[in-house]
Amino acid sequence: MYRTNNNGDNMYQLLKTDGNAKRGQLQTVHGVIQTPVFMNVGTAAAIKGAVSTQDLKEVGCQVELSNTYHLHVRPSDEVIRQLGGLHKFMVWDRPILTDSGGFQVFSLTKLRKIKEEGVYFSSHVDGRKIFMGPEESMQIQSNLGSTIAMAFDECAPYPTDRSYMQNSVDRTTRWLYRCKSELTRLNGLQNTVNPSQMLFGINQGGTYEDIRIEHAKRISELDLDGYAVGGLAVGESHSEMYRILETVVPYLPQNKPTYLMGVGTPENILEAVDRGIDFFDCVYPTRNGRHGHVYTNHGRLNLLNAKHQLDDRPIEEGCNCPVCQNYSRAYIRHLLKAKEMLGMRLCVLHNLYFYNHLMEEIREAIENNTYAEYKKKKLEALKIS
Repeated sequence: MYRTNNNGDNMYQLLKTDGNAKRGQLQTVHGVIQTPVFMNVGTAAAIKGAVSTQDLKEVGCQVELSNTYHLHVRPSDEVIRQLGGLHKFMVWDRPILTDSGGFQVFSLTKLRKIKEEGVYFSSHVDGRKIFMGPEESMQIQSNLGSTIAMAFDECAPYPTDRSYMQNSVDRTTRWLYRCKSELTRLNGLQNTVNPSQMLFGINQGGTYEDIRIEHAKRISELDLDGYAVGGLAVGESHSEMYRILETVVPYLPQNKPTYLMGVGTPENILEAVDRGIDFFDCVYPTRNGRHGHVYTNHGRLNLLNAKHQLDDRPIEEGCNCPVCQNYSRAYIRHLLKAKEMLGMRLCVLHNLYFYNHLMEEIREAIENNTYAEYKKKKLEALKIS
């Protein structure tokens, strides 16, 4: 089953389903994305932890994610455009997804003012006044030339009363129409960095099932390149998040990519795949790695613990990542204790490899029609009840 863009190019192919789990691939101008996929977060065009784009290829990264707001503030999207776009700027020839900046803008609660035309806010870097609306977000992302642009939306805080949430979702819908119109215009310009830039819409509605469902129906009518579920992992319980996914995903097109924004832990990913999600991103593997917390198939380790001082084993026996092939827990612990940057870098590299390899296993399990069994064993091995 294929979806085609306006140029007639094959884009999303649903290769296999196992229950609600989807195994697909998305054809893009920057290469094919095999799904389910974890996107490695490089907010300001760099993975925190001194990880290069060459490193990303070595640990199996398919998609890098950068942030519109942060790159607009510094060094500016115009600078990146003049340097040939984000791919050339950061020396990365695989797909890039750019977050619209909406989450960051709306997190600046004391620095912003929401209006129908967009949001007025102050930069967190130098305090200068900035305006961003749907058109501005699309223009910035077009200057960056990312593979996939995200629609500009409001991520309402949790909890939010029903009246505010409904008004917010309605405005997000109106903004989505403007995003689509503006990106279509920009893609048609002669000097556009990436005239094949895709657009993903975002479903919102908090934990209100009926608002979520109605919004999913409305945005599905736009026949976008993909659909995200936003506004989760912002304070609600995991059970609430899974309930919303079970409720809303059936109302999003199955023959399009589905993306759960900002999620999550290995458990979150395993459960969300089981509910029809096939794109993920999260800062956990890099953030935890920078603090000496590393993921293994038997749970998470804190390498700062004294018990690792004389431990000459790799982070995980049998792991094929470049870190486990060369370094011991004892050495990495020493680096972390000595505040050497290499310690942080090695932990981040291992964690990114773990996440990307997890997605490979998930894809294989779906292909073999054994996802339910795989998920059960994996959760038990990770010591997640």
